[in-house]
Amino acid sequence: MPVLEGAAYWAAVKTPNTTYEPTYSVNLVVDEATATDFKTRGFTVKPMEEGPAILIKRKVNGPRGMIREAPKLYDRSKNEVDCQVGNGSRVKVQFKEWEVERQGKQYKGLDFMAMQIIDLVQYSGQAGDEFDVEESFEDEL
Repeated sequence: MPVLEGAAYWAAVKTPNTTYEPTYSVNLVVDEATATDFKTRGFTVKPMEEGPAILIKRKVNGPRGMIREAPKLYDRSKNEVDCQVGNGSRVKVQFKEWEVERQGKQYKGLDFMAMQIIDLVQYSGQAGDEFDVEESFEDEL
């Protein structure tokens, strides 16, 4: 299976994004040549401030009640980990290209198989996460 390296944005690897249909996904920012190749072949390439991003995803719910498992997530040493991947993390993503025809129309996409974290940017999703513990104000008076 192919592997692409790039910067991860809006990664939902171990916990699916449930805004619409539950989906594991990542916007993988890649170089222009790679983006052009994928766009030419009919895959979704999203323009972002950081550069062109290839959308790689896996829907949780499959046909006939099937539930797809989460993509595997590995650290640099190929140990399986369970963490949130922050925007800008340098990663490698393993995927499988798929194509299907339904009612005379072609559909294609990239099935999110696994991700390896090369350089993790800590995810900070909670308000106040960036604050440090401060000494009492009264100590300074």
